[in-house]
Amino acid sequence: MSVSQGHWFGHPPGLTILFLTEMWEKFSYFGMRALLVYYMTKELAMPQAQASWIYGTYTAFAYFTPIIGGLIADRFIGRRTAVLLGGSIMAVGHFMMAFEGLFYPALATIALGNGLFLPSLPSQVQTLYAADDPRRITAFNVYYVGINLGAILAPLICGTLGELYGWHWGFGAAGIGMCIGLAIYIGGSHHLPESVRQVQGRDVSATVHSNSFGQRLGLLLGVIAMVVVFRGAYEQIGNTVALWTDSDVDRGVGTRTIPSTWFQALNPLLVFVLTPLLLWIWRKRMQPGDQLAPARRMAIGAFIVAASFVMLAVIAQASEAAGVPAHWTWLVLFLLVYTTGELFILPTGLALFGNLAPGAVAATSIALWFSASFAGNLLAGALGSWWSRMEHMTFFLLMAAVAALAATMLLLVDRPVRALLRAADTPRE
Repeated sequence: MSVSQGHWFGHPPGLTILFLTEMWEKFSYFGMRALLVYYMTKELAMPQAQASWIYGTYTAFAYFTPIIGGLIADRFIGRRTAVLLGGSIMAVGHFMMAFEGLFYPALATIALGNGLFLPSLPSQVQTLYAADDPRRITAFNVYYVGINLGAILAPLICGTLGELYGWHWGFGAAGIGMCIGLAIYIGGSHHLPESVRQVQGRDVSATVHSNSFGQRLGLLLGVIAMVVVFRGAYEQIGNTVALWTDSDVDRGVGTRTIPSTWFQALNPLLVFVLTPLLLWIWRKRMQPGDQLAPARRMAIGAFIVAASFVMLAVIAQASEAAGVPAHWTWLVLFLLVYTTGELFILPTGLALFGNLAPGAVAATSIALWFSASFAGNLLAGALGSWWSRMEHMTFFLLMAAVAALAATMLLLVDRPVRALLRAADTPRE
């Protein structure tokens, strides 16, 4: 399908629908996530280590269920039905969070719904473009902005309601956000191709048993393993970094105190601000063949995130030595560097899996990318449980080493990834 008309950053109108649907889904997810650790440690009086484990386990399984959900979407119900069913289940789960007695069933319900929703929506992005459409290169960067626009609003709205008016108000707002996303998707579905409604059926088996798919799968699994290591450090932003922000950062502005959850909105806000700038820089500096070097770009991003944790270690040590909390402007500087690195690695990885996904198993292939989040969040939860056992500087340096290890590993697969992309630079099966 080739669409000449552009409605959003020069892209097909269907991308706007997917962008806005994803924005509101992420509003619900990050709205609940912004409150989760604080809710467990303050309202439910859980020990920090237990809360970190639950946080890591929940976020991990929210990214494990898409592996099964992607197969169901491709083989049995189609990607459109999977989005509608998964989003509805997630909305129910968010409303269940408003009741303390339903805490664990609510987390399970959200994770199950996410399994159908998460791989089925982004796998529709590439259906909007012909194989030779140059806009495919930046489509996932634009889509990633939608993810983070929702994440900007989430802590500001859900976080404020939860901290100031009651936890359950914040969780309820997250459920409303999911409903808005579903309404947008239904209303704009005429902008999406008919293929998103279709069940791939027998084409799935034929594709999975092809030699081309086997080669792609092997290398993509290797990339997944490296991203798992990276996420062990990256996912501390909503876990131990959030705890450090709450207890060891001076958040005062005059006579007022900035709510801790607001700083979680700064990361996605920086994504929204920095993405157009980075896209412009990359276009200006791009040399022939650069678009085929995603692993190198991802490695650069992981090194930048490692540098941000080194910076945080220095800030934490200086703060402890002086006996005063670190000023919140240092946290802002950390987030600026951290987010720059994120933009090099995560949208690039999503685009890599999208570009290499055979059409018959598009949702399943995208689910493989999100499986890195499953294992990475488990690793992050395990690492986060060490927060109370070591000095903050030591912990942040450990996170820097984890991110740097992932960067080094990604550099090793740069050449084979480029070769595979060149071989796959043909019209989609």
